[in-house]
Amino acid sequence: MDDVNEPHPEPAEPAADAMEPELGARPSAPETASTLVFDVKQTAHSVPEDVLGILTGTFAASLGLYLLQSAGSVTGGTAGVALLFDYATSWPFWLIFAVVNLPFAVLAIWKKGWDFTLRTAVSIALVSGWSVVHHALLRIESLDPIYGTLGGNLLAGVGLLILFRHKASLGGINIVALLIQERTGFRAGWTQLILDLVIILISLLVIPAPAVLLSAVGAVLLNLVLAMNHRPGRYIGH
Repeated sequence: MDDVNEPHPEPAEPAADAMEPELGARPSAPETASTLVFDVKQTAHSVPEDVLGILTGTFAASLGLYLLQSAGSVTGGTAGVALLFDYATSWPFWLIFAVVNLPFAVLAIWKKGWDFTLRTAVSIALVSGWSVVHHALLRIESLDPIYGTLGGNLLAGVGLLILFRHKASLGGINIVALLIQERTGFRAGWTQLILDLVIILISLLVIPAPAVLLSAVGAVLLNLVLAMNHRPGRYIGH
């Protein structure tokens, strides 16, 4: 039997080189740290969130288009094409916007499924509806072209960004840009910017060159909003 009064040997101190990390070595992560894993069901947008998001996104985008129309400017995408037809014809903008986007419905169903297509169709209808509301309730007698063009594109970009986050778009080039991003990783904003500049150049046939140049600057601003903020994997909510 061991003697309880006998002192126990003290544990040997660890070697100095074992206590000090290697030169240039990174400190190890705390044991409690772990990779964050998000529950898709918990982070997905609810139905009320999607409804409010689509209403907000379409309102912002339509108000931006109304400012552009009031300033005599254009932008890219099917919205830009609709504005060009609006300047060149006597058709109402809401009707032109809806008609221009119809051919892209088949592409959306084929590549993105019914859920995305229905959300996009609702968004297009809402933008057309909001445009009627703006014309009736927001009378703009005069508007500085620079303010109208830059402010309009900024609002349109924010509206599109909201719609993208709620699995919707405003049809046309938006759908093409999103498909290219999903297939190649090339950001939707950059794809849309390239196509938008082509549309703006065509607008030289309808509006004066200074307005076209200003519209090009506005389109760059719109697409910068998308390129810098709409990145796959950056956000939790779907």
